[in-house]
Amino acid sequence: MSVAFTKEDSAQTASETMLPDRPISAAPNLVTQTGLSALQAQLEQARSAVDAANGIEDVNERRRQAAGPLRDLRYFSERVRTAQLMPVPDTTAAVAFGSTIVFSRDDGRRQQYKIVGEDEADPKTGSISHVSPIARLLLGRAVGDVVNLGDHELEIIAIA
Repeated sequence: MSVAFTKEDSAQTASETMLPDRPISAAPNLVTQTGLSALQAQLEQARSAVDAANGIEDVNERRRQAAGPLRDLRYFSERVRTAQLMPVPDTTAAVAFGSTIVFSRDDGRRQQYKIVGEDEADPKTGSISHVSPIARLLLGRAVGDVVNLGDHELEIIAIA
């Protein structure tokens, strides 16, 4: 194989493995202690994956294997660096970051969510981001308050 093919392959591989950065929200990076711990764990996983990829002898394969972990390393480094650890709410008088809210919808459904940071949010497991439309409507409200979300009403039943 000629050197030209090797260089061409390396240049092509390099351009294929330069993944764009993951988007980072402009909102403040508020986190719970659980969220901060998860970000730190994901940062360590990304570092380990980069270290493992750097051990690969073939330069092209090393670039391919390192592309995703390097992108994750940049993302999680920035998220840990900008994380603002929020205290656990000291009152249940009003909805705050870190509160768990139970509300009823006008169709009779009851839902419960904890308001957390963007990276920690997972509505399927009962947590929503503090910048989500529902969280923004509920923050600062009290039990018994009714808010409108589009054509629907939500009434706060409990805050924990």
